[in-house]
Amino acid sequence: MLKINEIFYSIQGETTYVGIPTVFVRLTACNLRCTYCDTKYSYYEGEMQDLEKILNEIDSHQAPAVCVTGGEPLLQKEVHTLMKILCDRGYKVSLETSGSKSIEHVDPRVKIILDVKTPDSGAADSFIMDNIRFSTPSTEYKFVICSDEDLNWSEEFCRQHNLFEKFVVLYSPSYGQVSERWLAERILQKKSSARLQLQLHKYIWSPETRGV
Repeated sequence: MLKINEIFYSIQGETTYVGIPTVFVRLTACNLRCTYCDTKYSYYEGEMQDLEKILNEIDSHQAPAVCVTGGEPLLQKEVHTLMKILCDRGYKVSLETSGSKSIEHVDPRVKIILDVKTPDSGAADSFIMDNIRFSTPSTEYKFVICSDEDLNWSEEFCRQHNLFEKFVVLYSPSYGQVSERWLAERILQKKSSARLQLQLHKYIWSPETRGV
């Protein structure tokens, strides 16, 4: 059994899987309270569902990919069983996690997205450093940038742990706090090896583009 906040079908808006039709499985509960969180409704809301019901809902969408997200999905142990079954069924499976819980036992076929919390998130000390050692070549590191301080901190973190040499590193502008152009210019100025990542889904489904 897993406590599920929502299951929905959409376009993946982030990571190197961007643009792929994807089923999102959002699990309930989170151990962090990031300042910019846009899914606060996942902290508590949800219902217990067995794996059969979850899998039937996923299969009904006939999508190539499944993204397991939250909240913090690794708070629920049975998520590992769900991800293994999805991999066995041939799905492209990704996991969005803050890195505040160990990824040691995540199925190696899963693409792990480690959302490392920056100072302005209010949770900068939450990352478990051993998760760097448990990362696989497909692991991607994401940093949500809210300010110049966040950017400088992220650059130092990546250099200190050789992330640029080993993994895909994604910098995302905090939606509504800093502009995409500002972050793009700062990445170029710093000659950073990070990739600029926009939350594509927020542009696709924004009020300005609905119905167009």
